[in-house]
Amino acid sequence: MEPKIERAVFRDLSYGLYIVTSGSEDRLNGQVVNTVIQVTSDPPRVAVIINKKNLTHEFILKSKVFSATVLEESTPMTFLGPFGFRSGRDIDKFSKVAFKEGITGCPLITEHALSVLEAEVIDQIDLGTHTIFVGNVVSSEILKKGAPLTYQYYHQVLRGKSPPNAPTYEAKQ
Repeated sequence: MEPKIERAVFRDLSYGLYIVTSGSEDRLNGQVVNTVIQVTSDPPRVAVIINKKNLTHEFILKSKVFSATVLEESTPMTFLGPFGFRSGRDIDKFSKVAFKEGITGCPLITEHALSVLEAEVIDQIDLGTHTIFVGNVVSSEILKKGAPLTYQYYHQVLRGKSPPNAPTYEAKQ
Protein backbone atom coordinates (compact mmCIF):
# COMPACT_ATOMS: atom_id res chain seq x y z
CA MET A 1 0.00 0.00 0.00
CA GLU A 2 1.32 3.42 -0.96
CA PRO A 3 1.31 5.77 2.08
CA LYS A 4 -0.94 8.80 1.87
CA ILE A 5 0.41 11.22 4.47
CA GLU A 6 -0.99 14.63 5.19
CA ARG A 7 1.77 16.17 7.33
CA ALA A 8 -0.55 18.80 8.84
CA VAL A 9 -2.15 15.99 10.87
CA PHE A 10 0.92 15.95 13.12
CA ARG A 11 0.20 19.55 14.16
CA ASP A 12 -3.13 18.34 15.61
CA LEU A 13 -1.34 16.11 18.11
CA SER A 14 -1.14 17.77 21.51
CA TYR A 15 2.37 18.75 22.64
CA GLY A 16 4.01 21.00 25.15
CA LEU A 17 7.15 23.01 24.45
CA TYR A 18 10.14 22.33 26.66
CA ILE A 19 13.85 22.95 26.80
CA VAL A 20 15.93 19.79 27.21
CA THR A 21 19.49 20.31 28.43
CA SER A 22 22.60 18.28 29.09
CA GLY A 23 26.31 18.79 29.47
CA SER A 24 29.60 17.18 28.66
CA GLU A 25 32.78 18.02 30.54
CA ASP A 26 32.50 21.78 31.13
CA ARG A 27 30.15 22.56 28.21
CA LEU A 28 26.38 22.95 28.41
CA ASN A 29 23.72 22.82 25.74
CA GLY A 30 19.98 22.84 25.41
CA GLN A 31 17.28 22.84 22.79
CA VAL A 32 13.56 23.35 22.39
CA VAL A 33 11.61 20.09 22.03
CA ASN A 34 7.96 19.17 21.88
CA THR A 35 8.47 15.67 23.23
CA VAL A 36 8.94 15.18 26.95
CA ILE A 37 6.69 12.31 27.94
CA GLN A 38 6.00 10.74 31.32
CA VAL A 39 6.21 6.99 30.67
CA THR A 40 5.78 5.54 34.19
CA SER A 41 4.80 6.87 37.60
CA ASP A 42 6.44 4.33 39.91
CA PRO A 43 9.32 4.68 39.46
CA PRO A 44 8.92 8.09 37.82
CA ARG A 45 10.35 7.91 34.30
CA VAL A 46 10.26 10.25 31.32
CA ALA A 47 11.31 10.02 27.70
CA VAL A 48 12.67 12.71 25.40
CA ILE A 49 13.15 12.50 21.64
CA ILE A 50 16.23 14.24 20.25
CA ASN A 51 17.53 14.61 16.68
CA LYS A 52 20.90 12.90 16.22
CA LYS A 53 22.32 15.99 14.47
CA ASN A 54 21.88 18.14 17.58
CA LEU A 55 24.64 18.85 20.09
CA THR A 56 22.23 18.05 22.93
CA HIS A 57 22.00 14.50 21.55
CA GLU A 58 25.78 14.17 21.67
CA PHE A 59 25.88 15.44 25.27
CA ILE A 60 23.11 13.08 26.46
CA LEU A 61 24.92 10.13 24.84
CA LYS A 62 28.15 11.05 26.67
CA SER A 63 26.80 12.09 30.06
CA LYS A 64 23.79 9.75 30.31
CA VAL A 65 21.76 12.57 31.95
CA PHE A 66 19.32 15.24 30.81
CA SER A 67 16.99 17.81 32.26
CA ALA A 68 13.72 19.25 31.02
CA THR A 69 12.20 22.66 31.69
CA VAL A 70 8.45 23.19 31.36
CA LEU A 71 8.09 26.65 29.83
CA GLU A 72 5.37 29.14 30.74
CA GLU A 73 2.94 30.30 28.06
CA SER A 74 4.27 33.87 28.26
CA THR A 75 7.77 32.81 27.17
CA PRO A 76 8.89 35.35 24.52
CA MET A 77 10.08 34.31 21.08
CA THR A 78 13.40 36.08 21.74
CA PHE A 79 14.04 33.59 24.55
CA LEU A 80 13.06 30.56 22.45
CA GLY A 81 15.06 31.56 19.36
CA PRO A 82 18.57 30.57 20.47
CA PHE A 83 17.30 27.22 21.83
CA GLY A 84 15.30 26.41 18.70
CA PHE A 85 17.15 27.94 15.79
CA ARG A 86 20.82 28.20 16.81
CA SER A 87 23.41 25.52 17.44
CA GLY A 88 25.38 25.25 20.66
CA ARG A 89 28.34 24.52 18.40
CA ASP A 90 28.20 28.19 17.35
CA ILE A 91 26.95 30.07 20.45
CA ASP A 92 26.82 29.74 24.23
CA LYS A 93 23.08 29.43 24.77
CA PHE A 94 23.49 29.90 28.53
CA SER A 95 25.45 33.17 28.51
CA LYS A 96 22.31 35.30 28.97
CA VAL A 97 19.88 32.81 30.56
CA ALA A 98 19.04 32.31 34.24
CA PHE A 99 19.75 28.71 35.31
CA LYS A 100 21.08 26.67 38.18
CA GLU A 101 23.07 23.46 38.27
CA GLY A 102 21.08 20.36 39.10
CA ILE A 103 22.19 17.30 41.05
CA THR A 104 23.20 15.57 37.80
CA GLY A 105 25.24 18.57 36.67
CA CYS A 106 22.64 19.46 34.02
CA PRO A 107 21.64 23.10 33.77
CA LEU A 108 18.11 23.72 35.03
CA ILE A 109 16.66 26.76 33.27
CA THR A 110 14.78 28.92 35.77
CA GLU A 111 13.84 31.80 33.48
CA HIS A 112 10.31 31.51 31.97
CA ALA A 113 10.05 28.12 33.71
CA LEU A 114 7.13 26.56 35.55
CA SER A 115 9.01 23.44 36.61
CA VAL A 116 12.16 21.42 36.01
CA LEU A 117 13.21 17.80 36.23
CA GLU A 118 16.38 15.79 35.84
CA ALA A 119 16.80 12.22 34.69
CA GLU A 120 19.46 9.54 34.35
CA VAL A 121 19.26 7.61 31.07
CA ILE A 122 18.30 3.96 31.52
CA ASP A 123 17.51 3.10 27.91
CA GLN A 124 17.55 4.50 24.41
CA ILE A 125 15.80 3.60 21.18
CA ASP A 126 17.28 4.38 17.77
CA LEU A 127 14.65 5.84 15.42
CA GLY A 128 16.94 6.56 12.47
CA THR A 129 17.10 10.36 12.53
CA HIS A 130 16.20 10.63 16.24
CA THR A 131 16.79 8.80 19.52
CA ILE A 132 14.31 8.26 22.33
CA PHE A 133 16.12 8.60 25.64
CA VAL A 134 14.25 7.07 28.61
CA GLY A 135 15.35 8.24 32.04
CA ASN A 136 14.68 7.71 35.73
CA VAL A 137 13.67 11.05 37.23
CA VAL A 138 16.13 11.82 40.03
CA SER A 139 14.99 15.37 40.85
CA SER A 140 11.99 17.57 40.11
CA GLU A 141 10.84 20.98 41.30
CA ILE A 142 7.89 23.30 40.74
CA LEU A 143 9.18 26.86 40.34
CA LYS A 144 5.85 28.68 39.94
CA LYS A 145 2.24 28.25 38.90
CA GLY A 146 1.04 29.16 35.43
CA ALA A 147 -0.10 27.88 32.05
CA PRO A 148 2.43 25.72 30.18
CA LEU A 149 3.47 26.72 26.68
CA THR A 150 1.99 24.37 24.09
CA TYR A 151 3.11 23.70 20.56
CA GLN A 152 -0.29 24.85 19.30
CA TYR A 153 0.02 28.19 21.14
CA TYR A 154 3.57 28.57 19.78
CA HIS A 155 2.36 28.09 16.18
CA GLN A 156 -1.05 29.80 16.27
CA VAL A 157 -0.52 32.72 18.67
CA LEU A 158 3.22 33.35 18.61
CA ARG A 159 3.42 32.42 14.89
CA GLY A 160 6.47 30.27 15.56
CA LYS A 161 8.05 28.01 12.96
CA SER A 162 9.52 24.51 13.24
CA PRO A 163 13.30 24.32 12.74
CA PRO A 164 14.66 21.86 10.15
CA ASN A 165 15.69 19.22 12.74
CA ALA A 166 12.22 19.15 14.34
CA PRO A 167 9.98 16.11 13.67
CA THR A 168 7.18 18.51 12.65
CA TYR A 169 9.30 20.47 10.16
CA GLU A 170 7.69 20.89 6.75
CA ALA A 171 9.98 21.93 3.90
CA LYS A 172 8.55 24.59 1.59
CA GLN A 173 7.40 23.04 -1.66
